Order: sequence, then structure tokens, then C-alpha cells
Amino acid sequence: MKQEQQTEENAPIRRKRSKWTIIQWFLIPLLLVLSLGGGLTAGYVILGHKELSDVFQWSTWKHVYDLVFAP
Repeated sequence: MKQEQQTEENAPIRRKRSKWTIIQWFLIPLLLVLSLGGGLTAGYVILGHKELSDVFQWSTWKHVYDLVFAP
């Protein structure tokens, strides 16, 4: 009986992770990336009156970056 108590006391304590904690690590960053993409698209197409295909080109965003941070 003493030996059973000793092993139970020495056993490592495992933390249970709730499903919500796991979802937070994957769902929240995914939603943030999707909202960033949606915001960029809406701003460029709706406010800027440009083509949707231009949104997905790297040169477009390099040009916007250069305009914003030009010396």
C-alpha cells in the first residue's frame, strides 16, 4: 500500500488542454490572416478601383510599400 501511494505521489502531473486552447492556437491566427487579406483586397479593389487580379501580384504591394515609405 505504501508503494502504491509513493508512485501516485511521484507521478508527473499532466495538464489537460481544453479544446478551446488548441483551437485558439490555430483558429485565431488563421482568422487574422484571412481578415488581413480581405482588408487588403477590399481596400485595393473597392476604394482604389483597381483590378482584383492585381491584388495577388507581389509587384503591386512592393509599389505600395515604396510609395508609403519613400524618403
